[in-house]
Amino acid sequence: MSINIETIATSHKPVRGPADPADPSAVYLGTKNRLPEFALTDKVVLVSGAGRGLGLVEAEALIEAGAIVYALDRLPEPSEDFARIQTKATTLGTKLEYRRIDVRDTELLNSVVEAIANAEGRLDGLVAAAGIQQETPALEYTAKDSNLMMEVNITGAFMTAQAAAKQMIRFGNGGSIVMIASMSGTIANKGLICAAYNASKAGVLQLGRNLAAEWGQYNIRVNTISPGYIVTQMVENLFVQFPERREEWPKQNMLGRLSRPEEYRGATVFLISDASSFMTGSDLRMDGGHAAW
Repeated sequence: MSINIETIATSHKPVRGPADPADPSAVYLGTKNRLPEFALTDKVVLVSGAGRGLGLVEAEALIEAGAIVYALDRLPEPSEDFARIQTKATTLGTKLEYRRIDVRDTELLNSVVEAIANAEGRLDGLVAAAGIQQETPALEYTAKDSNLMMEVNITGAFMTAQAAAKQMIRFGNGGSIVMIASMSGTIANKGLICAAYNASKAGVLQLGRNLAAEWGQYNIRVNTISPGYIVTQMVENLFVQFPERREEWPKQNMLGRLSRPEEYRGATVFLISDASSFMTGSDLRMDGGHAAW
């Protein structure tokens, strides 16, 4: 069977060009928008661990893409930046709201997520960014501390994803779930003593693949992001205690520097949006080439 490439190429609607980008009627690749698959207009997205840090940065990116965002965190009050981003959301015609929840409290978690879905009439996405870290030599780690690490980083992510998936299935629109793993789920960090944390992040990677396999039938996609070292206030405090790490860590990746929370904005929007509509069960490793040596 022969295929006429010319026929295929010309069978779609013609593309206007060159066109004036300022002209609202200009058509680009068959649409009136540029890369509309990245738009999250009116989509409802939850972000756990969004009271501060990486989670809040991701929430801001989702808002800028048009999403209605609910930040979930165990903090009594979110960070000072939250109010600024909330004001930005209003300016952009959307909203950012805060709900205090500990991901270990499964009953409250399900209740809050269901209430959000009922209020908005839908639930389209989740970024599970809640997590904890503890650096302790393996010979000194207690069972209590290890269990807490797994309870928050694995079970907490699992139950948050489950609560979101239940609502996505109930409304029948599918959705996208993104769980924040780490390059530490793939490697053993040189000079960082965190066996329990690394094991928990490896668990998140495997959890993401398995949830993707189970929930694909409901048009729910599940992917993970594996960041490298990120300069946050927690890391800055760590550098005070271990000043040699400020010099050594950047040398361990191919770009020779550490990352900033803002560098993960695009990845989050990509995975939540239709731009990644055929991507599930995958990990997006963003570690400056740390694990590719």
